[in-house]
Amino acid sequence: MFHKEGFNIIIISFFITVIFGVLSEYLIESKNLKTALQVVILIILILVLQFFRNPNRPVLGKKDLLVSPVDGKIVSISEIYEDEYFNDKRLQISIFMSPINVHVTRFPVSGKIIYSKYHPGKYLVAWHPKSSKLNERTTIVIENQFLGKVMYRQIAGTVARRIVNYAIENQTAVQGEDAGFIKFGSRVDIFLPPDTKLKIKNGQKVKGGITLFT
Repeated sequence: MFHKEGFNIIIISFFITVIFGVLSEYLIESKNLKTALQVVILIILILVLQFFRNPNRPVLGKKDLLVSPVDGKIVSISEIYEDEYFNDKRLQISIFMSPINVHVTRFPVSGKIIYSKYHPGKYLVAWHPKSSKLNERTTIVIENQFLGKVMYRQIAGTVARRIVNYAIENQTAVQGEDAGFIKFGSRVDIFLPPDTKLKIKNGQKVKGGITLFT
């Protein structure tokens, strides 16, 4: 299963692969060179397919718990001053998504979407400490009846040049459902009350819609 954001790229990549494969048969005499070119093109197609994969994951329905919004690795858990929405101290959890991870963003909690804003910005490497404030990003806040207001932020990286955000203010978010997509490597931050008890730790690998954070 592939994400809808990748359909056009997948179709174009498929036709390019076929065209180059056919042309190489007629235009390249060297068997080794022909084979090498065809293998490289096929590998590129496979990489595109795996990048836009969208595995079907059952919604957990844990209304009083927080699940990971993305696949990746936790690269930081720290207390910071959040100055876009809360204007107070928050526990920030940063998840780095490499190009080989699933890049679907899923709603970490169910509730009413009370804030959703896009910010243009730079393209620092995703693990840079200042990327959360300086890079292109979207910030979303969901009000959950058990956990209160939960913020998450999609952040573009050096390679990622497009963030897709499906969160619309005043609509209802359902935990684990598709909330967006970030193309080609990125990061997602989650902001929670400082006294939140976490079940995850720094350096841990997580899966969107599966790994419980609280």
